[in-house]
Amino acid sequence: MLENFKQQQLQVNGVTINFRHGGDGPPMLLLHGFPQTHVIWHKVADALARKYTLVMPDLRGYGDSSRPPGLPDHSNYSKRVMAQDMVELMRALGHATFYLCGHDRGARVSHRLALDHKPAVRKLMILDISPTRTMYEATDKTFATLYYHWFFMIQPAPVPETLIGNSAAFLLEASLANWGSNGVKFIDDETMAEYRRCFCRPDAIHAACEDYRAAASIDLEHDKDHETNRIACPVHVLWGEHGVVGRLFKPLEDWQVKCALPVTGKSVPGGHFIPEQVPDLLLEEMLSFFA
Repeated sequence: MLENFKQQQLQVNGVTINFRHGGDGPPMLLLHGFPQTHVIWHKVADALARKYTLVMPDLRGYGDSSRPPGLPDHSNYSKRVMAQDMVELMRALGHATFYLCGHDRGARVSHRLALDHKPAVRKLMILDISPTRTMYEATDKTFATLYYHWFFMIQPAPVPETLIGNSAAFLLEASLANWGSNGVKFIDDETMAEYRRCFCRPDAIHAACEDYRAAASIDLEHDKDHETNRIACPVHVLWGEHGVVGRLFKPLEDWQVKCALPVTGKSVPGGHFIPEQVPDLLLEEMLSFFA
């Protein structure tokens, strides 16, 4: 997987970030989500690299990047800090400005990055989320049932870490199946083994919980200026028509109120994991939007 890209690690913002990079053209930063790694881009990366210089990192806490213990206020897993990681990584590679695409947690990091570092982001593509504050404020029984992990993983340590650790592979594979397309297999054995390797260890489980704890606390504090602080670049949103976000929210409308410019977007077939479920459609949308 991704054998055409160079793997490297750099020290930025006090952590080590693992990433792959390569290609030719304007720089593009691709950010993965939970419970995955940069490997989620393996079905679109080769084609994108013909037109763009790709940077595909593991977010802090994920993959082979640093997995520091969470601070009491969860600030070292805030999307602000995680966005700073990414900006410093891109600067270290010589990319002062870049295109940006994020899926799931990576899209939440991308949202904060586009707010805190407006001059850096040329265009932003968001995959299968509505804004964090919007989703929490609309919580009802249906959402809490389908996205139970949002409320389970924010419980104080070590409760969720201990319970997940008792059967981490089961939770990983159940999550990928249930948020995908009702158990339809879209991840090959090699990719699943890589996700298993990276997720099924105590420090990675803790880091993922800290990511969610930050989202339910300090990230909401940072988002208090949401009515006035808007994304300044062009934004394109895609969501799975059978996913939770597509069923319970209105992603296009939700993002329109967060952006200073008009927002484009549409639903695509399948569930949550767009880069692996409908890579050809994603590639078409990316090449069109970022052109």
